Amino acid sequence: MSAATATATAAVHVEEAGDRGPLLLCLHGIGSSSAAFAPQLAELSAYVRVVAWDAPGYAKSPDPAGPMGLDDYADAAAALIRERATTAHVLGVSWGGVIALRLATRHPELVASLIIADSSPGSGTDEAKAASMRARSADLAERGPRAFAEARGPRLVSPDAPDELVRRVVDTMADSVRLPGYAYAAESMASADLRAELPSIAAPTLVLCGEQDRVTGTEASQAVAGAIHRTAYVIVKDAGHLANQEQPGHFDAWVLSHLRITAAIPE
Repeated sequence: MSAATATATAAVHVEEAGDRGPLLLCLHGIGSSSAAFAPQLAELSAYVRVVAWDAPGYAKSPDPAGPMGLDDYADAAAALIRERATTAHVLGVSWGGVIALRLATRHPELVASLIIADSSPGSGTDEAKAASMRARSADLAERGPRAFAEARGPRLVSPDAPDELVRRVVDTMADSVRLPGYAYAAESMASADLRAELPSIAAPTLVLCGEQDRVTGTEASQAVAGAIHRTAYVIVKDAGHLANQEQPGHFDAWVLSHLRITAAIPE
């Protein structure tokens, strides 16, 4: 673990709920924070111990001492698991899903299972996507967090999403993103291409994707699901990129079903 990673991990902010059962570690997307997992903290904590982080350089977590790459984020997540348990079920949304996938290949002994939501093998699979991801940092610097969030947030949910949800997504992003943390995250996504390592993942995996995901899209989720041997793939109807927030009832039901199988959680 690099010095920057060690410093960031020591002070990373988490939200926690639940006092029994296995650990469920939740890793948010690139424009979000632990607030994205409010529905899971509320509902799934009746069955498992839910921990949702603010990634280093996001929301209530301090800025890391230096640049962090994908391995550094995976190591930071691994440190959170080791502090609380021997293994964890890891739920990653979008960028958080990419971190979770790298965590499963870099620290397989810590990952009991994976839930990968509206994610991809990384933006490095396509030059145009990688360039677009890298350009976001300059956009954030120019616009500032609030205008940046107002421009990007509405696209993260379906066109029919209620206004209240759109406002919550925009507010969460505005309160969460800043430089340099966002720039480090964007570069970690832009340089990531996990296609070669996905087949080595042994952890049982649930892949979910919003039916109307306009960001990573169903094809990227299918690419993840198709490459992992022990996997199930689910389309979440009437949901965009943030399926866990837009359709939390359906989303949580699938996650709980997965945990009943992989963690033997009783009915």
